[in-house]
Amino acid sequence: MTTQIEKVSDRKGLPHRREPYWTRLRQGVYLGYRTAADGAGTWIARRREDDGKQKYQALGHFDRYDDARRAAEQWASQSEQGVDNFEATVGDACRQYVAHLRLHKSATSAKDAEGRFTRLVYGKAIERVRLSKLTTKDTREWLNDQIDEDEDDDELLRRAKASANRSLDSLKAALNMALRDRLVAMDAGWKTVLRFKDVSRRRERFLTLQQRTDLMKACPPDLAALCKGLLLTAARPGELSGASVCDFDQQQGTLTLDGKTGRRTVTLSSAAVAFFSEQSRGRIGKAPLLCRESGERWGKDGWKKVFKKAVSAAHLPDDVVLYSLRHAAISEFVAGGMDAFIVAKLAGTSTEMIDKHYGHLRHDRTRHMMDAVQVV
Repeated sequence: MTTQIEKVSDRKGLPHRREPYWTRLRQGVYLGYRTAADGAGTWIARRREDDGKQKYQALGHFDRYDDARRAAEQWASQSEQGVDNFEATVGDACRQYVAHLRLHKSATSAKDAEGRFTRLVYGKAIERVRLSKLTTKDTREWLNDQIDEDEDDDELLRRAKASANRSLDSLKAALNMALRDRLVAMDAGWKTVLRFKDVSRRRERFLTLQQRTDLMKACPPDLAALCKGLLLTAARPGELSGASVCDFDQQQGTLTLDGKTGRRTVTLSSAAVAFFSEQSRGRIGKAPLLCRESGERWGKDGWKKVFKKAVSAAHLPDDVVLYSLRHAAISEFVAGGMDAFIVAKLAGTSTEMIDKHYGHLRHDRTRHMMDAVQVV
């Protein structure tokens, strides 16, 4: 039996009871109004599933019937598409994504995503937004809020936008997983929000062999060893500093690294095997493969100031950072004729990234070989 509940006057005249007053919206879908002993009542939706069972969803307070009806229709539509948790929020999606990364990817990738969400989602207004209520405007404003519009330094602005792009990638990955897990029926709230354009640039700073030699001479011995290790492996600084003695297999000539792309075991050159054998002598197990003079494991805070001082002492540009050595190693691998797939596997990246940032070196190498061939 249905009841007239469209008008405020109709609802006010209803006798108070526990059972909602129902009106039919369409076949199998009903909107109910539950009166309150005092004050405004609340709305509830009901849908009959294929097996005949009734499914209910509390909608909360609405002053207007049309708003309650739209909420009921949205809930019914999502329910029909398999969504079960209608209370799931953006924050819930982010936490579920971090747990997924920790279980299926790597601790490093999970830590990176969690760090971004901690800074930009948790404790912010967007954290509490229901996935079903998330709008394009919400997501775009969240992205734009990461940029200081008054910033007049072009390089700082570019870096801020590049960082915001990476955060958007993480958020979209979390929301897309929520979509796959049927926590929400549509991706309209974020699909059309695009990254900032033209903020990624090729890693132009290349250190010559002489510059690399001068740099390591300017470093204290423990930091020079870390630099050499990066040049021999093309690893990320955090990957190599996190490696332990047990990750180095002298017999096989391999090193296992754990980074943002997960754990990978890479082949070492003979020079790298000899270097790491010397570095790990007298130490075993979980001891750091490359350590500071004190025996402690390297960390960003430990090398940053010391490396910057060495850069200055070697008379190198002040934009040279420890990561520049990874770039130098990859550049030398590519220029030396190594296949892009092998370089990508060693460096823990994709062939697309190799082509994007280092493809010009491969073309130069190919041109040099072609020039050596007489065809006409």
